Amino acid sequence: MPAILFAVTGATRWTLTDGSAHPTGYWAEELLTPYRLLVEAGHQVVVATPGGVVPVADEGSLAPEANGGHDVRPELAAVVGLRAPLRLEDVDVADYDAIYYPGGHGPMEDLAVDPTSGALITATLDAGRPLAAVCHGAAALLAARRADGTHAVAGRRVTAFSDAEEHQAGLAPKAPFLVESRLRELGAHVVTVDPWSDHVVVDGNLITGQNPQSSASVAAALLQALER
Repeated sequence: MPAILFAVTGATRWTLTDGSAHPTGYWAEELLTPYRLLVEAGHQVVVATPGGVVPVADEGSLAPEANGGHDVRPELAAVVGLRAPLRLEDVDVADYDAIYYPGGHGPMEDLAVDPTSGALITATLDAGRPLAAVCHGAAALLAARRADGTHAVAGRRVTAFSDAEEHQAGLAPKAPFLVESRLRELGAHVVTVDPWSDHVVVDGNLITGQNPQSSASVAAALLQALER
């Protein structure tokens, strides 16, 4: 059975420039929708976090209005491995057919600067295996460097939670960095569309989605890549 690694943030706070800590975690819908679609298609999903900490969902992502009026807590509780994730540090990338990074502001705190995660991303891309990320999950790409110091995303077409969306969400003025802008600084060709529109960019084996509205489309693109 093909195995997909879900690399999930372990952060529960995002440290802002004024020193305050914004409560966060992973975005529930961005984890659940791809999980549901991949499992229904017959894929095994394995969850890993930095240090093997149990990940926490952003409280805002649990609100019924963010989930079509549904309470997603029971579905989250049924996700295999979410309560006992692997340590990213113990992951052998060769054991997985693809890696997926859900968002939430948590990755801005830990995965964006995690060298272990960055090495997994680089190894996956260089091996030609699919690598997918949605929304702030694309912040994990910032840590992906090769031994010669070059960035794995340099020259690649990607999308991510846009600067405009971060401003509309209200956190941009205190953000230590904006993921769209930082990816551009590293040499990525970032393509964004109108805020909150479903938007996916596929560049070879690198699949990225702009926002929560794009998670199902990212999962569909990942499924297509796995069938090749």
